Amino acid sequence: MNEKNLPDIQGKTMVQVLQMLCDVYPGQIVFTSSFGMEDQAVTHIICSHQLKINISTIDTGRMFEETYKVFSRTRELYGVSIEVFSPDRKDIEKLLSEKGPFSFYESVENRKECCYIRKVLPLQRLLSGKKIWITGLRSEQSDERENLQPIEWDDRFQVIKYHPLLDWSLNEVKEFISRHHIPYNVLHDRGYPSIGCAPCTRAICEGENIRAGRWWWESQSKKECGLHSH
Repeated sequence: MNEKNLPDIQGKTMVQVLQMLCDVYPGQIVFTSSFGMEDQAVTHIICSHQLKINISTIDTGRMFEETYKVFSRTRELYGVSIEVFSPDRKDIEKLLSEKGPFSFYESVENRKECCYIRKVLPLQRLLSGKKIWITGLRSEQSDERENLQPIEWDDRFQVIKYHPLLDWSLNEVKEFISRHHIPYNVLHDRGYPSIGCAPCTRAICEGENIRAGRWWWESQSKKECGLHSH
């Protein structure tokens, strides 16, 4: 499978695409959630249409308490099992022993190393054996995401990625969440449009880029952690 023979989604609705992918790749499709507003919308769509899509999350060990509350509430509301992938204990112990708990503030290289251990390596295990990776990415979230296609080949992880909310605006996401009474992270109401690890996320001010609160001390770096590199 490569970018030359992607599934044809032309003219299909989001739910039709998801159902088609489930039919063509049974047991080989996964949705990764970080419990942000977009991911909660996708989770609702999957559960309300009883789509046979595995829902997984990566617990870096440094998430906000509010994020764990959304995790718990989502399981309860939808009666869904969410598979958790965590960093390797030995990798974390080695990183903390050699560089301390806040090495990521010291350099871009150190921050990317932390993201690699806590996010990328668990994602590799999460995607093992999968053919389709569903995400909650939106094109307006960052410059890096503006040129994404709704369905594309990820050469790094050797999977097809489908972004059902790619063309949605933030207001459309919020309206969908409100209309369907979907649980969401209260930090979104406190100026956190993008929520990751607690030490690496801050609220943004009016007029700031939606990703400005992520790794805010890296003013010149691209605001990505390595999960969605382009």
